[in-house]
Amino acid sequence: MLRSRRLEVVLSLEERKEQEALERMGEARKLAEQQREQVQNLNRYQQEYRDQIRNSQQGVVQVSRLQAWQAFIAQLDQVIRQQQKQLDQAEKVFEARKQEWQQAWERRRGMEKYIETCRQQEQKEQDLREQKLSDEAAGRAFNRRRR
Repeated sequence: MLRSRRLEVVLSLEERKEQEALERMGEARKLAEQQREQVQNLNRYQQEYRDQIRNSQQGVVQVSRLQAWQAFIAQLDQVIRQQQKQLDQAEKVFEARKQEWQQAWERRRGMEKYIETCRQQEQKEQDLREQKLSDEAAGRAFNRRRR
């Protein structure tokens, strides 16, 4: 069996690994996008809440109510920081998965190039064998005619 044919099995494995890495990268990207959206939603909610407080402060506001608003804003700040940490982690995981996919892609591409090189070499060897057989046949025919 030709070397290039035997290497097709290896190529198939590399293609499967690349596909799996691509799927893991897609899942990590989706999670990071969800985390980013959550941070944006929390920031938007906090800003809306602050705007609502400003609009309601046009008159006299009880101290206890103002303190409750401030405490809630502080809680929101904490939640946003925690969510931002989750987003940062999700982005790191995505970058790692992206690197894994790129490496898998490079391995697969390298295997394809190697197989192509093997095929070219095999074709060259086949051409040389055929040329040798043709030369031998021509030589025998020439020798028969000379006798």
